[in-house]
Amino acid sequence: MEVMPYSEHVNDVKRTSASPLVKQHAGITSSDWQQQLPILGGHGFTLRELTLEDAPSLFAMLTTEEVSRFISPPPTSVEGFERFIAWTHRQRAAGQYVCFGVVPEGMTVAIGLFQLRSLERGFRSAEWGFAIGSPFWGTGLFATGADLVLDFAFETVGAFRLEARSSTENGRGNGALRKLGAVREGVLRNGLQLRGVNHDQNVWSILASDRQECKVTWEPRAA
Repeated sequence: MEVMPYSEHVNDVKRTSASPLVKQHAGITSSDWQQQLPILGGHGFTLRELTLEDAPSLFAMLTTEEVSRFISPPPTSVEGFERFIAWTHRQRAAGQYVCFGVVPEGMTVAIGLFQLRSLERGFRSAEWGFAIGSPFWGTGLFATGADLVLDFAFETVGAFRLEARSSTENGRGNGALRKLGAVREGVLRNGLQLRGVNHDQNVWSILASDRQECKVTWEPRAA
């Protein structure tokens, strides 16, 4: 999701009492994700809904040159990330968007994001993307977290198709999508403009049926 669905200037709306930002408590397993996202546990990390306390960490992690190179410019201040977090809650409540914060074991704040954005009514198809602080690249956190988010999208939200777009120059992002089993469907020429520069984009997809096939286990026949 290189073109972020959130724009700091377009969506600069003050938080109201209609969309309170509350802390989550461990043990929440509700599948009613429009009310509140469940907490997903992985080896060495947790995926949970963002809170205002995550804003300083996300600002530090996601505004570096190496992380922001191939995504829309992130908010430019801690306050900007606070407004983004409030926006994610409103969009989730409306059933249009999901954003999980990535919290490594031993930490209490998020160092990255996994996002899902509905592309048609009912979330039948969706776009997904991710951004993780560079100190956590190569730790295996992405691959495991992505699996959890894909299962959530297909099994809890009920999506049929997920797609992702990535610059053809983004070797790390393209490699990560390929390892997850995504299929490259084609190239959008000059499909992305960042900071005045045009980039070709790969279009990747993962279907619910693809995930089911990957989970099939074959057992030897009984003698």
